[in-house]
Amino acid sequence: MKIVRRIGVPPRARGSNSGANCPDVFELSDGNFAVIGTEATEALDGELPADAARADYERIVVVSRETLIRAKADIPDA
Repeated sequence: MKIVRRIGVPPRARGSNSGANCPDVFELSDGNFAVIGTEATEALDGELPADAARADYERIVVVSRETLIRAKADIPDA
């Protein structure tokens, strides 16, 4: 599995001064997506709706609204 491309714009284009430590979204060679975000599993696990579940190996991460909005145009429809 490898990162194929960034989805959206680089962190610097979203206002990060260093451009090195901000949320990001990447498309992977297997068609899945990888997300860099703030780990929030402990804070949000109990907030999941009744029809949502998280495996022990999964984590909940928070990505800024701007990151996803700026990525929207690059996300394939299918």
